[in-house]
Parts: sequence; structure tokens; C-alpha cells
Amino acid sequence: MTIQMGLPFPQDAAQAGMQESRALAAKHSRRNTRQSWESPREAMSKVPREWRIQPGLTQQVPDDLAVFVEWFYSQPEARERFRWALRDSLDELLDGQRTGRWAYQHLTKTEKTYLGTAVEVNLTKEFAIGNGVDLDWSIAGLDIDCKFSKDLGGWEIPMEMYLCVDHGERSGRADHAAVVTWMDDDTSRWAAGIVRITDERLRWKRERGANGDLVRAYNRDNKRKLSDGAKSDVYWLWGGLQTDLPTNLLRHLDPETRERILNASLPGRASSGQQRLNQLFREVRNRLVGRQTVLTVGQQDDSPKRARDARKHLRPEGIVVLGHQGSHPHVARALKIPVPVKGEWISTRLVPVSSDDVRPKFSLDGQFWARAREDELSHGEPHPAPDLPDDRKIDGQAP
Repeated sequence: MTIQMGLPFPQDAAQAGMQESRALAAKHSRRNTRQSWESPREAMSKVPREWRIQPGLTQQVPDDLAVFVEWFYSQPEARERFRWALRDSLDELLDGQRTGRWAYQHLTKTEKTYLGTAVEVNLTKEFAIGNGVDLDWSIAGLDIDCKFSKDLGGWEIPMEMYLCVDHGERSGRADHAAVVTWMDDDTSRWAAGIVRITDERLRWKRERGANGDLVRAYNRDNKRKLSDGAKSDVYWLWGGLQTDLPTNLLRHLDPETRERILNASLPGRASSGQQRLNQLFREVRNRLVGRQTVLTVGQQDDSPKRARDARKHLRPEGIVVLGHQGSHPHVARALKIPVPVKGEWISTRLVPVSSDDVRPKFSLDGQFWARAREDELSHGEPHPAPDLPDDRKIDGQAP
């Protein structure tokens, strides 16, 4: 038996230790320098008229695709996991904690090209999909590939995915199936379908010249897109168009609100992660705020801690920031607002109320609390919010 030994340390280990210290590089690093990003001027995605699909489609499953459709439908919570894999793939590339980016349009050309790979990698891990013989995936023992495009219908298909006598050795050994995926972060829409790739279902074009013969429409990489007519051959999982890509909160805030959050600071001081997160929970109340938003706004290694620290900063303003532990989920349920899970927060502004107030409310130490109405937000100084220790029980009452 061969035992693998570790590599020896450099001769001058002390000097090597100095050279390997990240602190030396960080002193002058520009990679994590905070910067501002403008609102995108162009849309993320194109949806050609020929490729528009509707939600709630009813389709007959083609016999040759049934094994793949049944496999996805048999996976626990497959639709939820699929849409979150798309969300996470884009968030990984945005890397908001280090870059402050919050929109697809902020990515470089190279990063945009890599998004399809990130989607495939995350779906592979999410569903534990094995390697195929000729293609990247094997589902139910059959080869299948995954294709992503930010433009609906824009998937690029290589030669090895389909039979073609003119391709010689580059031809595929069968007309393989493909999982085609799409998302548009601007509109929170996404879709996933399965289609059998054939030479006839891919694009053709008229050759220039007198004859004008039909020829295959290759791009520079010898790939072809699906023809417009092939849309009817795609079986759309979960009924077609999906409208609930997990929300990119910063992308969907109005520009003025987003600007106040991302540039929040104390008078005479530069913007800080704590001040930005305080402002986030001031501005965005009664809706869930996810970890990626907190990381992007804070742009610090300890941004989640800054989110928790926002509680003590905002209590004098009557605002509570609820998390997933202790009494916080009970408070959220009592107030009839979304209940955060791990990696989520939600803020709301409270006012003390009487026991006969008809609003959803909770009681703590003999005092009832409810969400403030708009008319209560604009009158006088806010009443400090109660302290909600993690182990404190509350009594909830709803009308």
C-alpha cells in the first residue's frame, strides 16, 4: 500500500509564512473595494414573440420524454429546488459581498458566458445527477444535457447532441434530449423544459447565391439554435412560464430607495456596512430580506452579525428586526407578517396598543404591541420597540 506524504515545507518556513499572509495582499487589494453600480439601462432577457409561453399550460407528455419528465416530478420539492438553483447560480456570479453588484447587467462578458455553466453545476449538485456516457448528465440511465440561455429560445446546441450524416465523426450517436432552462431576473420569470434534439428541429437558413438552398445555421462554434417551430415540441415542466424566481430585492427596489440604502452614513462619515443595513431595515419593512441581500448591502465578512446588531440601533425608532430563532417567529406569526427562516430577516415598526385593539398583536410583560399604521408613523416621536430576548415567550392574539 502506498501512503501519500505531504509536501515538505519550503526551507525558509518563517519567510514563507510571511509571504503567504493574506494581510500583506489585503493592504493594497482592489478586488473588494466598495463601488457603486448604476441601474441597468437594458433588459436582462429577450423573449422573441415566437417563443412566448404562458403559465398553466396543459401538455401531453411525449412518449420519448416521459422517463425524464417522470424523474423530475418524482424528486421531492423539485420545482422549489430548481428555482432556487437558478437564483443561487446568478447570485454566485454577482458575488455581492465582495463586489456590491445586484443586477445581471453588472457582470462582465466572461461572467455572463459562465452563467450557463453555473446553472448546470448547481442543478447537478442539487439533484445529484450522474455523468452521462456521451453527455454531461444521465437521468434514469439515459444521456441528457442541460442548456441555459438568458434569452428564451436562445439555447445553443452542439453537434454531438443529434444525428446528422453530414457531421461525420462529430455527429452524435443518437438524437439526445435536453433540459432547456431560462430565467429573467428583471421580471422574476423562469422556465424549464425538455425537448428531443433533432437535425430538423434546429435552425436552417437560405444560402446566399442564386440557388438559395437551405443550409444548417451554424454559429462560429458550429452550434445551432432551436427553430421557432420547435417550441411546440418542448415539454414545459410545471406548466410552462413560472413567475416566482426568488426575488432579487435590491434589483426591484425603486432607485431612490436603493440609493438611500447603499449610501447610508452618519453625518460627516463615510458609508459603513452597519449604517447601510440599518437603512435597509428602515426602508424595507414587512417583507423578507434574504442573506444575499444582507451580504450585498453590508459588503463585509460579518454582515449577518451587522443585521442582528441593527436590532439595537433601530429599537429607539420603534423598529424590530426579526430572525428565525427564539420568540421572533412567534412574533411574526402573531403580527401576520411573513415568518423568517434561517438566513432571513424581516423588520416592522411597532406601536403599543390596548388589549381591545382589533389589529393582530402580541403581549409582552403585560403590554400589547401591533404594527404601526401609516397615520401613526407620521405623528410625533416613535415609541421605542420592545426588547425581544431570544428565550422570551410572547402571547399572540389575532382578530
